[in-house]
Amino acid sequence: MNAAPRILAVLDELLAAAEPGARGALWHLAESGRELDANLVRLPPGAEVGEHQEDVLDVLLVVLEGAGSVRRAEGGQGLELGAGAVLWLPRTSRRALAAGPDGLVYLTVHRRRPGLAIKPRDGAYEGGEGPCMLDRVCPECGRLSQDPAPVFCSRCGERFPER
Repeated sequence: MNAAPRILAVLDELLAAAEPGARGALWHLAESGRELDANLVRLPPGAEVGEHQEDVLDVLLVVLEGAGSVRRAEGGQGLELGAGAVLWLPRTSRRALAAGPDGLVYLTVHRRRPGLAIKPRDGAYEGGEGPCMLDRVCPECGRLSQDPAPVFCSRCGERFPER
């Protein structure tokens, strides 16, 4: 692979070009051969990304516009977010994200997700994936939820259909 630095997106331009009511993932890194993933996400006022846990990846979240909060499952006071905040979401941490009254626009960056695998009780990976996980695929952005009964997408905040 002949890698060369290049500009992939101008975030201000992406946000200006998005429909006013557009929500969820407005852009994502899609170049082949990459080792990173990135998503530009807009949550409307009051929207939430329900409590979830990322078991494999650390995530860097950068707030670009608006405000919101992160609730931590381990207790303690939540974290208030505003434009310019850079938040580290360590793997295995449980958290929920809520947009404030003006909504929330953020960029997430993390190592590219490894392939799916079945994890037996003893913790040893056998490989492969479950026979049908369509009920765990976000209808808005297509991300597969790690939660067996997801309520909100951890990438774009879209609510999963009732089962």
